[in-house]
Order: sequence, then C-alpha cells, then structure tokens
Amino acid sequence: MTEAAAVRVPGGAQAVRRALDVLHCFHDNGPDLSASDLARRLGLSASTAHRLARTLLGAGFLEQDARTSRYRLGPAVTELGRLSYHQRGLHLAAPELSDLAERTGATADLALRSGPHAVIVAGGSVTPKVGLRRPLHSTALGKVLLAWARPGEGGPFSLPALPAFTDRTIVEPAVLEAELAKVRADSHALNDGESAHGVRTLAVPVLDGAGYARFALAVRATPSVITDERIDWFLAQARSCARALEVLLLSPAQRRPPAP
Repeated sequence: MTEAAAVRVPGGAQAVRRALDVLHCFHDNGPDLSASDLARRLGLSASTAHRLARTLLGAGFLEQDARTSRYRLGPAVTELGRLSYHQRGLHLAAPELSDLAERTGATADLALRSGPHAVIVAGGSVTPKVGLRRPLHSTALGKVLLAWARPGEGGPFSLPALPAFTDRTIVEPAVLEAELAKVRADSHALNDGESAHGVRTLAVPVLDGAGYARFALAVRATPSVITDERIDWFLAQARSCARALEVLLLSPAQRRPPAP
C-alpha cells in the first residue's frame, strides 16, 4: 500500500462509520429525523450530517419526505433486510412461532444478538409500531444470548452501562454474571418484571453443534398466565419449538446431534 493510500484509508473508514451511525439513528423506530436531529444525536456539525444524509439518500438507504425534508430509512435498507431475512431462513420460523403462541396463549419471539442488544427477528413482537431491539441485561432473550455467547461476542463486563427499567433490573455486571451462571445451570432464562412491571418471559437457546446460541426463543405473557406452577409446561413447549428451529434455521453441519 502506498503512503498516500495509507493516509486515505482511515478517512474513508471514518466516513463509512459515520454513514452507518446515521442509519443506526433510526433503530428506535421513532419519527422521521431532520439533518439537525442527526447532527445532535451523533455530535456532528449540521453540514456534515446533511452531507452524509444526502449521500445515503442518493444510494437509496434513506428517503426524504418532500413536505418536511425529514429522513426515514429507504428502499435499499428494506431490500437488504428482506434478503437477509430469507437468507437466514427466518421465513421458515414464522409458522413454528405462530403455533407456539397458539398453544401457549403467550407471545412467541425469536431474537439474535447485535452487540449489546437482542434483536427480535420473528414473532409476535415484530409490529410496525414497536422497535425490535431489546437490552441484553434486562430481558430473558438477552440473558440467553449472553449465557451461550459465541466466541468474541463479549460477556457482562463488555456491555455499556446497565440502565434500570424497574426496581428488579440487574444493573451490576458482577450480579449479571452470577445470573447467567444460573441461566446456564437451569437451561433457561427468566425475566420477571425486570424490563417492565407485570410482564413475565421465559427464554431458551436455539443451540448449534458447538453449544452456542445462534438465536434465543422466548414466550412472554403476564404472571397470571405464566404462573409458577406452569413454568415447566411453558418451558417444555418452548424447548420443543427451539429444537424444531435448529433444524429449520441451521445447516446440517451446524446442528446438534439428534436427542437420544
């Protein structure tokens, strides 16, 4: 690599990073954002944010409301999202999740890990008005993805500050690490009012042949539905679905051996 090229690469990488940061601003599924909104969120100058947004607009990754001049995610993101959805085989998971929800009377969700978040990719929580990202530390889905993390994904001490959503939320990495040891011992995770009062969630891993969680599967309802007495029954239903998803979503080389 020439000296000139060596100088250019970091600048180019920074531009790519900033463009990706612009797209990440839309993760909360909130209202359309102006260039000044983007600048404020990213700590950039208004001119830089405007230039990045116009570049992404030209490539189809953003689109602009002609009346308000505000931005939203564009058709290129939709196309790539749909391609990824089908490449991962997630369209095959929908019938299994619907059946699990019908049998249990609970909301059934499937999530994978993206940094410090669990991203719900299929199931009853995937609606136009609800964001798909959930914190790892305060959700059953997240605990499963942490407990059976793949190499390089990082554990509790690699996460940013752990915010409290209720008085039950775990906010100390050492306490979360102890909780994950219990999750592994129990082969499931429980969220009992840690992300929102009046919500109880059970989650189990969709494991690969190496014993890592490729996905997490959860059933969510109220404590009056997922009662203490029925937890084992709900877990049996979830684990049966998880085993089916291992077959549907993982290649034969990636799967665990069949249960004896």
